Amino acid sequence: MTRRQFTKDTLATAAGAVVVGAAAVPFDAQTAGASKARIDQNKALVSRWFAEFWGNPWNPRIVDELAAPNMLLQYSLHAPRRGQDDVRAFMIGFRAAFPDLSFAGAADLIAEGDYVVGRWIGGGTHTGPAFSDFLAGTLPAASGRKMRFTGTTVIKIENGKIAEEVGLDDGVTALTQLGLIRRT
Repeated sequence: MTRRQFTKDTLATAAGAVVVGAAAVPFDAQTAGASKARIDQNKALVSRWFAEFWGNPWNPRIVDELAAPNMLLQYSLHAPRRGQDDVRAFMIGFRAAFPDLSFAGAADLIAEGDYVVGRWIGGGTHTGPAFSDFLAGTLPAASGRKMRFTGTTVIKIENGKIAEEVGLDDGVTALTQLGLIRRT
């Protein structure tokens, strides 16, 4: 579709309709308001998830409360996790290895429909047991190494629960800081 077609096909009309293709679809302010309310609810849910799952202290009960039973958690540093028990076990192990682990928002959340996108920054110090969850290698117990890195996460909400959390993190920075990869 060319830019000209897109502009022509999505013009708002003075009669309270939106032109989609060749058909005029009535614009309903009440529906738009309900959609905004849903988006605001989704952003509030994700804000709470970020604070209680990724923040410090963390709340292990948040997984049962906000995650869908078959939730997908996927980041480049770790193997994908599926389901509440797997997601919770991942975080228990991650926090045992990095007791001060904490992530926080780096910008306002952006939402559209059932998706919420957030930028974040965080990290921690490896003072706990050996940690073998990184795809690039294992840290020996209490290495004392610190990581601080950023990322962007897309969260999908279904039926008021987090169905997917898929993120792209600056894994190269984290793994370099932890000594698991070297710059050449």
